[in-house]
Parts: sequence; structure tokens; C-alpha cells
Amino acid sequence: MSRDQRVRHNWALLFARHKAALMQTPLVVVFTLAPSFLGAPLRHYDFMLKGLQEAETDLRSLSIPLLLLQGEPTEELPRFATAINAGIIVTDYSPLHISRRWKNTIAEQLTIPLYEVDAHNIVPCWLASGKLEYSARTIRPKINALLGDFLTPFPELEPLPTTPREPLVEWESVRQKLHANPGVPPVEWLTPGEKAAADCLNSFIQQKLSGYAVQRNDPNANAISNLSPYLHFGHISAQFIATKVMASHAPEEDRKAFLEELIVRRELSDNFCTYNDHYDSYEGIPNWAKETLTQHSGDKREYLYTAEEFERSATHEPLWNAAQHELVQSGKIHGYMRMYWAKKILEWSRTPMEAFDIAIALNDRYALDGREPNGYAGVAWSIGGVHDRPWFEREVYGKIRYMNANGCARKFDVQRYIKRWML
Repeated sequence: MSRDQRVRHNWALLFARHKAALMQTPLVVVFTLAPSFLGAPLRHYDFMLKGLQEAETDLRSLSIPLLLLQGEPTEELPRFATAINAGIIVTDYSPLHISRRWKNTIAEQLTIPLYEVDAHNIVPCWLASGKLEYSARTIRPKINALLGDFLTPFPELEPLPTTPREPLVEWESVRQKLHANPGVPPVEWLTPGEKAAADCLNSFIQQKLSGYAVQRNDPNANAISNLSPYLHFGHISAQFIATKVMASHAPEEDRKAFLEELIVRRELSDNFCTYNDHYDSYEGIPNWAKETLTQHSGDKREYLYTAEEFERSATHEPLWNAAQHELVQSGKIHGYMRMYWAKKILEWSRTPMEAFDIAIALNDRYALDGREPNGYAGVAWSIGGVHDRPWFEREVYGKIRYMNANGCARKFDVQRYIKRWML
């Protein structure tokens, strides 16, 4: 269990349980806690470990043990598999470099089958497309053509016939031994775990889904689902969310707008990270964007800030500072503001390469859904034109799509947003 840290609606776990039944062998769920995961701070480890603790309890009710290994996955998992004489290993899918490297290294050491199951996307990433897609327009028909095959009900996870003998994980001891950066504290407004994720979904469908198509771009409207942290840690299934939204009584335009974000845009992000080896760097943006940004690299910047000044919300603009405060305080930025936030980093940095690195670093450090394909694709879209097209040319941006504070003011009450996050 790695990317999809849940018991219900988990195709990887269901497949593992199926194989265990066929082989008439026990099933053990293992999570390997690496010493560091792309610099994740305490905020992220706290959210993840609380979700895993709930998963352990739920698995126990099905007589399935969850074991926590600590150390480098490439060392600990093969060692454990050998020690228990494992018959097969099943893992969930992630397109990130670190996950691919772990799995490839582990596979080279194994003499048993290693299965990978995409439990994160509705249409498995490698089936949705076998190449890097240009935009949502190009991947949408491919996903829609396969949705009928994959958007199906989940079977129940059958319990094991025997009671686990393995001891419970000492979660408090695990937390005390963490080496995560305590300077980014846990959030208090969002409860981790499957149960809280399901409650969040139900609340969204009942109270916010109607009107979503119109209100989703207003940061003051509180019309967003807040499901992205749960999706990031795998506490809830996108497929389960889709079925619940489709069965709701919300207007069709609202259901359609939400499902576009949940399915097409999310799976486009996984496609980007799967087929672009430079998804987390400036090198990964399209050639037309590199050319136009290079042509305008010598343009005069009216304001210039360092990475530290961006992190401290020390720019001249209250709106941008409020967005950074939202990120630091809540672990999220409203989707519309995250686009604006990244584009202003481009405008106020010395080079587009520096801007890209700063935006990735800040998003990964503070956002609960950081170190995630959606985040990498979002920064690449905002700064590097990924999944977008050339626009009217202007200074600094070149042909990258432009956003400014006046445009924000036409969409929502900017002063209200600033007042909320700058107190």
C-alpha cells in the first residue's frame, strides 16, 4: 500500500485479496515508511499516518494485518518478502520518479511476480493513452471511450478466515521518531482518513455541488469539494466519487463540470507525469513555451523577489500575499488562485527556470496535495503552457497565458479574500 491508502474501493487491495484466495495463502498489507519522501514536512506525515492508523483498524476488522516497515523501501520490502516467503507482491500505481525507481529496483531483486494496479485513476493510465497527450481536448475522447468499461461498482472486500497474529503498530512511537520538518505544522481544519473523506464527499454533494459550475472559480464562495488532500493520500477513490456524483440530484451542468475536473483533468496530470521524464522541472514544458519565455527573458521585471520573500508573503501585492497565506495556513490554495499565484511567481522572478523551481518547492512544502501529478501539471500549465496554447504576446510572459489582479477582481470580491487570509 503506497499511493492509495484506503481499505474500501481499492482495486489493488481487491486484486491482492483475489490472488490470496486463489493461492490459498494469507494476505498481509505493508506500508514502507521511507526516511524522507521528496522533503515532505510534518504536516504531510501527520495527515498520512493518521489515515494509515485508521486503515489498520479497518483492515483488522477484516482479519487482515497492516505492517509498517521503516527504512528504504528498496531494502526493506525485498527483505520482508524473503522473510515471510511471499508468493507475490501487489502494489498500487504512481507515475512519480521516486516510486518508479523503488519499484524497478525492487523488481530486480525479486524472484516472485510483482503486480502493479492503477487504483488511483478510473481508466488505468497506460490504457487511457500510450503517449504524452497535448491537452484535455486530446485525452478526453480516449478516456470517455473507456469509461463504460471501468466505471463499475466495487465488489466487497472479503475478510480473511484467520485472525491476525501480528502486533498492532505503535503509531505514537513512529511519530516521535519522524525526521520531518516541524516548521510546517499539521492542519486542524481537515480530519484525515477514509471516514472523514466519505463525510466530506457527502457534505459536498448535499451542500455545494449544485451551483458548482458557476461558483467554483470564486474563492469566497466555498463551493469547492476539499477532496484533493484525500485523493492525494488515497483516502478516497476517484471512481467512488464519480459514481456518487453521477447518482446525485444536482443539475447536469454542475455534475459535468465537477466530473471534468475529477476524471479528465486528473488523469491528464497522471499522463503528463507518466510520459514526461521532466514533469517536475522547467525542461518538461513544450518547446513553444521555452522559445517564447527565452525571447522575453531579458524583459524588465517591475518587481523581483527571492524564494525566501515569496515564502514569507513579502511581495508588494496583497492579493498574492493572501494566496500564499492561504497555502501556508490551510495547506491548500483555491484552484483559481493557485493559477494566479504561480503566474505571478513567473512575473516576479529573475528567470522562468527560477520561477518554476520556486513554485514547485512552495507547493510541495505546504500543500497537502503537493508532490502530486496535479500539482506538477498545474505549475507547468501556469508557468510553462503545458496543456495550453500560445496566447497574445506580452512582456515577460511571452505567449504564456496572462492573469492579473484586475481579472481576479472581475470574478470575485478580492478585498474579501484578502481580509480573510491576511488577518
